[in-house]
Amino acid sequence: MNKNRLEAFSDGVLAIIITIMVLELKIPHGHTFADLKPLLPVFLSYVLSFVYVGIYWGNHHHLLHVLKKVSSGIIWSNLNLLFWLSLIPFATAWMGENNFSGESVAVYAVLLNICGASYYILQQVIVRCCTLTPKMQTAMQKQSKKGIASLVCYTIAIVFSFFLPIISDLLFVAVAIMWIIPDKNIEQALGE
Repeated sequence: MNKNRLEAFSDGVLAIIITIMVLELKIPHGHTFADLKPLLPVFLSYVLSFVYVGIYWGNHHHLLHVLKKVSSGIIWSNLNLLFWLSLIPFATAWMGENNFSGESVAVYAVLLNICGASYYILQQVIVRCCTLTPKMQTAMQKQSKKGIASLVCYTIAIVFSFFLPIISDLLFVAVAIMWIIPDKNIEQALGE
């Protein structure tokens, strides 16, 4: 399989995920700004998830630039990632509709943890399938460390979700900030 086909399919799935999430935003039954207030948790959960899907899209794009060929392991690990990402609209809607309740935040944290682990698996499969330059190996190791740190944060968020969900929410934001700009090390290693 051509890597462009894998990337196009992945881009399409991620675009559909964002479309499904935006369709969950309901129009209020009033005409005043006060009528928007009950929708704030839904909107905030949408913004958070939109940022996460965008982060996955950008970093996935950079990660696939490493590929020269696509193996069946890469296809299946990519599908694994896309499957878990496709559940983000459900977790987003549930968390927003329930005002970031502990249980809904826990489900969101578990899902982010699984998505993070799936991205890490995809990255490791790509590293094993490709011949990497020393600079690219270093870039991948840095990204792996960031991935492990994310998994630790998500695990802590799961624990906090049951008694202080706001801490979990802050951890989600912290991880998003850590990943918001795709790793320039991969770009630099590809340029050499």
